[in-house]
Amino acid sequence: MNDRTWQKIKKYTEIQGTSGQEHHIRKLFREDITPLVDSIHQDGLGGIFGVKNTTLVESPRIMFAAHMDEVGFIVTNILSSGALKVTNVGGWNPLVVSSQRFTLFTSSGEYPVVSSSISPHLLRDKANPSLPEIDNIIFDAGFFDSDEAIAYGVRPGDFIVPQVETILSANKKRVFSKSWDNRFGMVTILEALEALQNQVTPNTLIMGANVQEEVGLRGAHGAVNLLKPDIFFAVDSSAADDTIKHSGQQGILDQGTLLRVFDPTVVMPVRLRDFLLSTAEDNHIPYQYFIAKGGTDAAAQSELSGIPSVALGVASRYIHTHQTVWSISDFEAAKDFVIAIAKNLDNSNLKTIMGD
Repeated sequence: MNDRTWQKIKKYTEIQGTSGQEHHIRKLFREDITPLVDSIHQDGLGGIFGVKNTTLVESPRIMFAAHMDEVGFIVTNILSSGALKVTNVGGWNPLVVSSQRFTLFTSSGEYPVVSSSISPHLLRDKANPSLPEIDNIIFDAGFFDSDEAIAYGVRPGDFIVPQVETILSANKKRVFSKSWDNRFGMVTILEALEALQNQVTPNTLIMGANVQEEVGLRGAHGAVNLLKPDIFFAVDSSAADDTIKHSGQQGILDQGTLLRVFDPTVVMPVRLRDFLLSTAEDNHIPYQYFIAKGGTDAAAQSELSGIPSVALGVASRYIHTHQTVWSISDFEAAKDFVIAIAKNLDNSNLKTIMGD
C-alpha cells in the first residue's frame, strides 16, 4: 500500500459522522470524487454519487454504493449534573461503550466527551454487579451542571461520535481504526475510480456513498430511484469471526474479498454469483463466501422494477466499536474486485445475469 492510499485511509477513518450527521464526510467525499467523474448527483437524504459515462452504446448502468455513516449516539437528555443521557445510533454492544473517548457535536462547537464507567472501588459491596446497558451509560463532557452544558450550546438531538487515531499494526499487514464500516467502501470507490480514470468501461459507472445505512438501510432507496441502475453493488465491511479459530468460521482476515451470498435482506442471484466467481478467478482475486445475520444497502434491490443486487466487501474484527482490526491484503483484493467488475460487466453479461 502506497503512502497516498494510507493517507486517504487515515483521512476517511478518522473523520467523524454518524447517521444523520454525515455533512463533514459528504463535503470531503464530494471534493475527492468530483475530479474522477463526469457529473455529481446528490439525493434528498444527502447521498453523493459520481457518474462516469461511457462512449459505448447499449451499455448497462452499474452502481457501486458505500455508506458514509458510522455508529454513534444522540443526546436525549441533559442531567442536572451536566452529564448527558443518550440513545444509540446504530448497533452497539454495551460492553464496549464505557470509558471511551468521543466528540460531542453541537450547533455551537465540538467538545470532547467520555462515556461513563463504574470504578471497581464502587463495586466492592455488590455481590453480582449487573452488566451495563446503553440506557445506564452517561456521557461526561466535564460540564459543571446542566446550565453550563446548555450555555455551551448542548441540546437534545446533538450527536456523539467515536474519536480514534488510525494506526498500523507492528507487522504492517493490518490496521487498527474506527469506522472501517464503512469508510472502507468510500476509500475503495475512490481508489477504483482513480484506477479507471483514463479507461473507457463497457458500462455507465455510478459510484458513491449513501447515508443512514446504520439505522435501517435508508439512504440507498432514494439513491437508486434517483440514478436508476440496472445492477447494484453494496460495498461494505462485515463482521469477522476468526479470533479463536479459522476452520468453519465466517469472515477470516487475509482470505480475500467477501461474496455475501445470503443475508436477511438479499439472496445473491445465481447468475450474478456465477459472473462474480468468473471475474474473481479470471483476475486471480482471492475471495471467500459469507452468510450474514444483518443486511446492507443491497436491500435496495426491491426498488424500481427490481434490481439484481449483492454486497461485496471485506471482513473486519470488532466492527461497531472504537477499534476495528482489518487486513490490508483484503482491502486490496476488494479494490481489485470492484475494478475488475467495472471493466467486465458489459451489456452481454448483464443479459446473462438477468436471465429469462
